[in-house]
Amino acid sequence: MKSISTLFLFLILGLSATAQTGFTKADTLRGSLNENRDWFDILKYDIHVTPNFESKSIQGVVLWDAMVVKINKQLQIDLQQPLIIDQVIMMVNKKGLLKMDTLAFTRDGNIAIANPTSLLQIGDSFNLLIKYHGTPIEALRPPWDGGWIWKKDTNGNPWISVACQGLGASVWYPCKDIQSDEPDNGAIISIQLAKKDNIRAIANGRIYKEEKLLASDTTSFKWFVKNPINNYNIIPYIGDYVNWYEKYKGLNGDLDVNYWVLREDAVKARKQFTQVPQMLKAFEHWFGPYPFYEDGFKMIQSPHLGMEHQSAIAYGNKFANGYLGRDLSGSGWGLQWDFIIVHESGHEWFANNITTKDIADMWVHEGFTNYSETLFTEFYYGKEKGNEYSVGSRRTIRNDKPIIGQYGVNKEGSGDMYAKAGSMIHNIRHAMNNDSLFRSILIGLNKDFYHQTVTTQQIENYISNKSGINFSKVFDQYLRTIQIPVFSFQYDQKEQILTYQWKNCIAGFDMPLHFTYESKHFEFLPTDYQPQKRLIKIANFDVIQSEKDLAIAESDLKPTASLSLEKSYADDISSTYDEREKETLKATVSWPFFSGGKKFSTIKKNSNSKMEYIE
Repeated sequence: MKSISTLFLFLILGLSATAQTGFTKADTLRGSLNENRDWFDILKYDIHVTPNFESKSIQGVVLWDAMVVKINKQLQIDLQQPLIIDQVIMMVNKKGLLKMDTLAFTRDGNIAIANPTSLLQIGDSFNLLIKYHGTPIEALRPPWDGGWIWKKDTNGNPWISVACQGLGASVWYPCKDIQSDEPDNGAIISIQLAKKDNIRAIANGRIYKEEKLLASDTTSFKWFVKNPINNYNIIPYIGDYVNWYEKYKGLNGDLDVNYWVLREDAVKARKQFTQVPQMLKAFEHWFGPYPFYEDGFKMIQSPHLGMEHQSAIAYGNKFANGYLGRDLSGSGWGLQWDFIIVHESGHEWFANNITTKDIADMWVHEGFTNYSETLFTEFYYGKEKGNEYSVGSRRTIRNDKPIIGQYGVNKEGSGDMYAKAGSMIHNIRHAMNNDSLFRSILIGLNKDFYHQTVTTQQIENYISNKSGINFSKVFDQYLRTIQIPVFSFQYDQKEQILTYQWKNCIAGFDMPLHFTYESKHFEFLPTDYQPQKRLIKIANFDVIQSEKDLAIAESDLKPTASLSLEKSYADDISSTYDEREKETLKATVSWPFFSGGKKFSTIKKNSNSKMEYIE
């Protein structure tokens, strides 16, 4: 965010802040909790929509149940063009008398500003009924872009859904389109379909009613969500679906688990979806009870890769392990399980149970869920294999810009919110050096922030307070900069003194570093400002040198460090030393991320000697 002085300079020069940042008025209206949004709290959405497959159009009615928390004279309704608002009606119950007003409104791009005529007071409840229609935005590359998805299955039946994370739920229904206000009492989703198409509509929560409407020759599918739910998670799935279900014996009792897949894919889906109970077992262990027992859990085949739609996970991974058959980590362990089943379901805890108020803080959603892949691997294959998966996942890190985006303008940060944020969490766990404590913090997050919207500061403070370690500088380093901290150390062979500190980092960076060698545990507490010293003896190495670089093939500092070495001609400094070499070696540990694309040679211990640490 620009400093005040910088903004002042822009004003002096006659330049607009919008021009300098690239953000528009529309971005602010979409991403901020402005005065026309913050005066009411959404309690419930009742959504009725009828899609037309042939024309790729929709018509609908949405009823808001809301409460007044502040006094304001205007109300913002989010509905993205080219969808058209036909009518806005406000209903207020005053002392048992229902007052109904048709509100005047004006469009301003993707919003409408309505003017309530009723005299509302703090604590009053009101209903807002919005009729609308039109041809909505069509998603061309879902879920990477948003909009309605109009496809056909291999039998020629309509296969319809919506993808809208980032773009916003207002791409398909009028709402208060910001993550900070979830409907406290859930939602109703009613989808009307022409009977001739012989297809079904699935949505979040539980089926409430399915009825044939003779007058319109349609069938209505009504689904009810009991729990709070963020806007982008409310999604219809429409197609020739078949269903089966099972009971999962979870931490909070029997959990209803339903599977909905296209008729043509039922056989292979039954085989692949046996991984769902495995996922639930692992994540209830790490994160605590599944957060939406009342609404059940569903895995639904979707016409796109996948999304974390609450209680209705979108699945489109072609019934193969890995990510469309590939291992994103390159470790091999990502092919042992289905990426979409694991990753998207992990979001039920981080994104759906705990939701960020602003999408600038989406690392809370994606970083913890990225790390859930490591935890799943560890749960079934052991900690070492989980570490291997975590290290391998780092190869997708770009380190192009800060992870946290711009607040108040509906702007995410870097895609590193996945792997880099996940690696940061792995580092924090390593710094704690207490897996029981780490697990209790993950469970505590989901318990203490149960069904809440949060800020990144709340999550950061919670982890620091519960661990007893101030990680504020760690969060600042990895979430708000692209600097890669370097654990730099020098060894005086004669005095057997190791001197070390953090470099290439922000002021005050002081993340602890732990490693184990031959059953001995070592803890380093480096800082960025004062080199630390300790008495250590390091025995001889055999060195195999390549053309340019030296590195450890299998570092004892893994999974959170890579050790790179280079020749030095300073006789008094060495991190590793071989009596037969005239040159000493100077080492730095890049922790926790290392640059890709660099050719490393190997350094191996002499079979006749071993590394010895004496403190």
